[in-house]
Amino acid sequence: MEAYFEELPIAITISDCDGNILDMNQHSADVNSHGQKIIGKNLYECHPPHAAEILRRLYANEEKNVYTIEKNGIKKLIYQTPWYKDGKFAGLIEFSMEIPFDMPHHIRTPKV
Repeated sequence: MEAYFEELPIAITISDCDGNILDMNQHSADVNSHGQKIIGKNLYECHPPHAAEILRRLYANEEKNVYTIEKNGIKKLIYQTPWYKDGKFAGLIEFSMEIPFDMPHHIRTPKV
């Protein structure tokens, strides 16, 4: 993982096109149950059947998946998105970040 990703308060996990975990920053290792020991493992083995089925759909269709969760009184935004290398689907990157329960929403209109 690039050094500048280590300082971010965001968990970043990168997987290849077969669902194998390629890399994660320290924040991701801290919030995942087995830490960096899961690098090289397959995402399908790390998730319950329902979540693994969602992952299969994301891989098959090169889709993005965005949602929020709450765990232990902390709300997080989960952003799973395809990444590409030389224009070819290479896998998924997951960003997981803490967000406030109440946060402003701004509508920006383009200048005409």
